[in-house]
Amino acid sequence: MVDLESEVPPLPPRYRFRDLLLGDQGWQNDDRVQVEFYMNENTFKERLKLFFIKNQRSSLRIRLFNFSLKLLSCLLYIIRVLLENPSQGNEWSHIFWVNRSLPLWGLQVLVALISLFETILLGYLSYKGNIWEQILRIPFILEIINAVPFIISIFWPSLRNLFVPVFLNCWLAKHALENMINDLHRAIQRTQSAMFNQVLILISTLLCLIFTCICGIQHLERIGKKLNLFDSLYFCIVTFSTVGFGDVTPETWSSKLFVVAMICVALVVLPIQFEQLAYLWMERQKSGGNYSRHRAQTEKHVVLCVSSLKIDLLMDFLNEFYAHPRLQDYYVVILCPTEMDVQVRRILQIPMWSQRVIYLQGSALKDQDLLRAKMDDAEACFILSSRCEVDRTSSDHQTILRAWAVKDFAPNCPLYVQILKPENKFHIKFADHVVCEEEFKYAMLALNCICPATSTLITLLVHTSRGQFGVCLIGIRREDNKNILLNPGPRYIMNATDTCFYINITKEENSAFKNHDHQKKSNVPRSFYHGPSRLPVHSIIASMGTVAIDLQDTSCRSASGPTLSLPTEGSKEVRRPSIAPVLEVADTSSIQTCDLLSDQSEDETTPDEEMSSNLEYAKGYPPYSPYIGSSPTFCHLLHEKVPFCCLRLDKSCQHNYYEDAKAYGFKNKLIIVAAETAGNGLYNFIVPLRAYYRPKKELNPVILLLDNPLDDLLRCGVTFAANMVVVDKESTMSAEEDYMADAKTIVNVQTLFRLFSSLSIITELTHPANMRFMQFRAKDCYSLALSKLEKKERERGSNLAFIFRLPFAAGRVFSISMLDTLLYQSFVKDYMISITRLLLGLDTTPGSGFLCSMKITEDDLWIRTYARLYQKLCSSTGDVPIGIYRTESQKLATSECREIASQSQISISVEEWEDTKDAKEQGHHRSNHRNSTSSDQSDHPLLRRKSMQWARRLSRKGPKHSGRTAEKMTQQRLNLYRRSERQELAELVKNRMKHLGLSTVGYDEMNDHQNTLSYILINPSPDTRLELNDVVYLIRPDPLAYLPNSEPSRKNSICNTMVQDSREETQL
Repeated sequence: MVDLESEVPPLPPRYRFRDLLLGDQGWQNDDRVQVEFYMNENTFKERLKLFFIKNQRSSLRIRLFNFSLKLLSCLLYIIRVLLENPSQGNEWSHIFWVNRSLPLWGLQVLVALISLFETILLGYLSYKGNIWEQILRIPFILEIINAVPFIISIFWPSLRNLFVPVFLNCWLAKHALENMINDLHRAIQRTQSAMFNQVLILISTLLCLIFTCICGIQHLERIGKKLNLFDSLYFCIVTFSTVGFGDVTPETWSSKLFVVAMICVALVVLPIQFEQLAYLWMERQKSGGNYSRHRAQTEKHVVLCVSSLKIDLLMDFLNEFYAHPRLQDYYVVILCPTEMDVQVRRILQIPMWSQRVIYLQGSALKDQDLLRAKMDDAEACFILSSRCEVDRTSSDHQTILRAWAVKDFAPNCPLYVQILKPENKFHIKFADHVVCEEEFKYAMLALNCICPATSTLITLLVHTSRGQFGVCLIGIRREDNKNILLNPGPRYIMNATDTCFYINITKEENSAFKNHDHQKKSNVPRSFYHGPSRLPVHSIIASMGTVAIDLQDTSCRSASGPTLSLPTEGSKEVRRPSIAPVLEVADTSSIQTCDLLSDQSEDETTPDEEMSSNLEYAKGYPPYSPYIGSSPTFCHLLHEKVPFCCLRLDKSCQHNYYEDAKAYGFKNKLIIVAAETAGNGLYNFIVPLRAYYRPKKELNPVILLLDNPLDDLLRCGVTFAANMVVVDKESTMSAEEDYMADAKTIVNVQTLFRLFSSLSIITELTHPANMRFMQFRAKDCYSLALSKLEKKERERGSNLAFIFRLPFAAGRVFSISMLDTLLYQSFVKDYMISITRLLLGLDTTPGSGFLCSMKITEDDLWIRTYARLYQKLCSSTGDVPIGIYRTESQKLATSECREIASQSQISISVEEWEDTKDAKEQGHHRSNHRNSTSSDQSDHPLLRRKSMQWARRLSRKGPKHSGRTAEKMTQQRLNLYRRSERQELAELVKNRMKHLGLSTVGYDEMNDHQNTLSYILINPSPDTRLELNDVVYLIRPDPLAYLPNSEPSRKNSICNTMVQDSREETQL
């Protein structure tokens, strides 16, 4: 095969150079086929058009030269006026003839020749077939008037002193300036601002009007007062400003007519310019304009990208972001595609926010809008999803596109992204910090069933508040490792480079660690432990609490930040003695591996029960992941997969014949989840309930309820369930009226609260402000007092006003929007999301502890105070207490409140006195009527007494019964009268259960939580006394961390010889 390269030799250099100079003349005698591009640009006209018009840089140079030429002509006119010495007299010849020196005339002729040639050339290049369109243009007419007389004077010397209105070139200079600005923006590839162009046009128009008026009046007054240029300038300024002093006035009719004409022109031209400027200003106010590049390079700013900006979202972001003093000088640029609403506009006009918050209307998917926000210079970008959308998946898709657009435009800008669905999280793994709403929501709901009020605990931890200084160490992070370890256990040896994480009751920046002054004076050795003594610390939160470890004084601050120091011997002497000493170096003999792996509930099992539970459950990782990006969690699993047909609780199949929860005979109480759909987020609800560290005897059955009519609630065992979780439905999250998205959920939960008073209901709401409607009681004096307290907190500008509501304090309601602060605070504290995920069990790190709880019984009250409990747990089991959940009986303040409370429990219907039997049979059909009328009747006890008297009178007028029958009817009426509303509802539920064939055994309608109040003490004072039924939150060490060379699957092989020792050590 012949080589093709040898057949076609390269072109010689001479041919290439000739082709460059002469074009394609050498191709005519060549046999080779040539392809020529851009044939339309080879003509002379196209090359000129390319140079003068199309090419941005050369066109900019031409227009700049033209602009300078016009200014030079105006300057030559002013020089001619200043050098002129007009003769005395009032002849009209002075209007048409002027004194012009020869050099000045030569310069003006040269300028006129160049200007006319350029104008004719540009007209030829822009010619499109209509010659009159080019000739009748105003710039062309002005050019002819100002240039042709000078050219004619070259051939006719007597016309060299002819007056030519060269000052009209200022309008041509204005036109050239506008074109030059357009070319300038094209050349530097920058989008021009319409506001800047309009302001430039307005200023140049005003200057041209004043300059034309000055030169015109000065020339026309040559036959009058012979005003100079300064007097003409003074007259124009005074006239256009409508002051009109009258000391300088035109005398000739021509100058007066000229002034009238100029005023008319100004009245027509200037309002049009001002109108366009005002319109652009209003549009700029709506869109927000641009963030200054100079400010972006000299000041620090962050960008907040949202689909729609609501006042609650904005205030929560601003309060949490500016809570840290380091961020006080930051600017917040809001990039939102929708127009600013009235409430947001009102807030941003407050001086505190107007100086630091800038609103830009635009889309993050447009590079122009990202350039307006100066995203490439931003310190961070927060991208928040709109949770009040019917289609949350679509909202996530928009968030993903925004994150991609920002990452493509500004790769170095840190991204803080909020996502709704967990299955969409892997699309934004490149983001620096990601918060998935459904992951956190379901994990908190699950932990609420294990540790009461976990949602309230986490919410208080991640919000910023103020208090007295006190810390509680909860975690450690090695310098060479990014993973945080919660309570790594007593065997963990701390290094000098470790970072400590603690719970703080004030802001981190307001606290410092110091050593006592007498430490330097003392010659006693500091400690027998000569390990590292200075440790960097970080604050996780600012919340309530007290000093849980000794705080020491130092004379100097470490260069690396705040540090912890070991106490001196002198300081140890003043400490209260511990119940059991806390070892500085853990002794391997004091804590056995099997002690940490075993727990009290499992130790109490009999060998038969333990063998059956081992046959039923196994510990391992879930074989399937519901979505990409889910963290693998070691948990309890079944040995064999349950058939799909057995997952329906209310329908029998070939494997079992049960159709209600009672028939299954569950040993533990149920956890019912009422949700709209069974989404992937439920995985994060089930996993914490089946975590490997949970005792097998405490694994609660989980029932998913996708519909919640009364019959389904009764079949799934709501009467004997431990907890019921009501998840906010996606279809009701959006409403036309603000805060109405939770209406359906609130009313349904209130119905459950009235029907099943003993049921612990945990509810999720969209808006935190709606938490005041949960378990609503209109005449509860305590709730009304808390309502007034909440109003006062809101007036003070607090973003935690809802913490005083009883349902939130008790952990029975929460809103996922309260955790938005996680994303905001991560800008300063990058560990916030990691620690919260570890506390909730969303992430598992080898060696890291977990959140659990213990209940104080009568046998534990001997320990008396929280400090002694802290020392005992730390020294014995290695657990770290972080707070107390306390429940107290609600005590009404006055007898009036007790009377109101008692009256609110009483309800009776006169219609039911007719036949008590019908009331039982048809109780379900009239349940809604009873619920709606009970409150009204309870408000009028006098009406109820009169109704009873009326019924007695009717009974006396009726037919006579036997004495026994009459006594029985009277007793029934008295029982109905004395029966409370709660008893009526309980009777209704029992009758419906009997109708469905369900057993009513164990249904206790009087055991309720309506007269109790619960609250949380985070890191309480050491002197806080423990009370009966207190629940203590613990961070327990990871049991697997003390298994040497063992796999997680071998965790079940625990020795039985140390069971008794473990029970004695873990009990208080």
